[in-house]
Amino acid sequence: MTNLYPVRRALISVSDKTGLIDLAKALSAGGIEILSTGGSAKAIRDAGIDVRDVADVTGFPEMMDGRVKTLHPMVHGGLLALRDNDDHTAAMEQHGIGGIDLLIVNLYPFEETVAKGADYDTCIENIDIGGPAMIRAAAKNHGFVTTVVDVEDYEELLAELAAHEGQTTYAFRQKMAQRAYARTGAYDAAVSTWMASAIGEETPRRRTVAGTLAQSLRYGENPHQSAAFYVDGTDRPGVATAIQHQGKELSYNNINDTDAAFELVSEFGSDTGAACAIIKHANPCGVARGGSLVDAYRAAYDCDRTSAFGGIVALNQTLDGETAEEICKIFTEVVIAPDATQEAIDLFAAKKNLRLLTTGSMADPREVAKTVRQVSGGLLVQDKDNGHITVADLKVVTKRAPTEAEIADMLFAWNVAKHVKSNAIVYVKDQSTVGIGAGQMSRVDSCRIAARKSIDMAEALGLDVPLTQGSVVASDAFFPFADGLLTAAEAGAQAIIQPGGSMRDDEVIAAADEAGLAMVFTGMRHFRH
Repeated sequence: MTNLYPVRRALISVSDKTGLIDLAKALSAGGIEILSTGGSAKAIRDAGIDVRDVADVTGFPEMMDGRVKTLHPMVHGGLLALRDNDDHTAAMEQHGIGGIDLLIVNLYPFEETVAKGADYDTCIENIDIGGPAMIRAAAKNHGFVTTVVDVEDYEELLAELAAHEGQTTYAFRQKMAQRAYARTGAYDAAVSTWMASAIGEETPRRRTVAGTLAQSLRYGENPHQSAAFYVDGTDRPGVATAIQHQGKELSYNNINDTDAAFELVSEFGSDTGAACAIIKHANPCGVARGGSLVDAYRAAYDCDRTSAFGGIVALNQTLDGETAEEICKIFTEVVIAPDATQEAIDLFAAKKNLRLLTTGSMADPREVAKTVRQVSGGLLVQDKDNGHITVADLKVVTKRAPTEAEIADMLFAWNVAKHVKSNAIVYVKDQSTVGIGAGQMSRVDSCRIAARKSIDMAEALGLDVPLTQGSVVASDAFFPFADGLLTAAEAGAQAIIQPGGSMRDDEVIAAADEAGLAMVFTGMRHFRH
């Protein structure tokens, strides 16, 4: 295989015209003949650069609204011909096919069209056909042809040509071919995923997941694991779309925990009052509402001050100076909020290891989406847990009905429990978590751990009774036995919210009645594994 191969002839057909003229000027100045199509050819010609229309090469005009222009042997023969194969070169000479040594193509903006909410027919019209066909042909023949599919690679291409006197190396062509196939793969994935949704195909026979590299990470969950962060191109507010104002790059664990924090706090819209969530190892260690953002932060912090150290703080309103000053009192890894005042930004500037992210808005917790998790040999795909309940969904199953205040706290606790690893138990009092038990193999252990933490925190705050005294408790799934409920009652819980549905519901309800508790069933479970 020849290492260096000269670029004598280039074909340019781009939807995104960014950088096109500067690129064409540089190629033309290097003595490279330029072929082009449609709007690309017009833009190049209008800039005073020599360009030859592909239609002149194929002998066929662009037709069918541009659907047919490059699907022709004069194009694909020039891309696919092996220059060191005598039969191929003979065929090129016989049919007057000129070699194409460089292909520069970016595709119709299908993903952007879908993101804008375009109708079905418009989306279909924005599926590129000729572009992917040429890309795949050129990339297959990377022994001789260089393929460029991303605007951000133009400078790298020109640098390669300059370094090798108008030639490209085999290693460079290989690298560009890999990027080309990744692009067409992602493009086809976007089309097939959109179409499955558009026609109501819940479980298509084949499903492809694609992403674009956003950041190479120093390591993964542990230093011996390599890692990278890819984004899927959706515009959902969160860690993937946020602006980072300061601090070193986010780590793998930072990204995972920050996503968990922002998704949780997004359960509480900014128009429903200030809210704060503090996350450690993907689990909340404190969540609260408050009359102000700083009040919400203080209440969340007072749920578990020990775990909050080195945690992630998510806020549902613009970060202000007073709240920023309070956050600065302990070490915090990341703060994420829809926005931040200049005063808050200036205060954080002194904390070089603190990352500040702003998202512009809150995420919609009811958004319909899919989640994907890899297992050995496959993928688990499911709907995002956007389950939501209101007061009207609650079924009172005990003799004592909950008070309005207890109902408000139960709904708050239920929203938090949705974001706690199962088995999840969440104690809440006055719109603040006062005990959280997460990730235990038995539900009763989660009840005990949360209660124990509330006792420890009460002692740290100088209180005589555990924080859970007079609280409500949420369980992400039903109580299989009465022991978990009784443990919560011993901790001081007065009201219970749970899905119901156990074979022993009657036994659990009887135990609640005997303890004088109020209990409601939601009919909805929130497992989070």
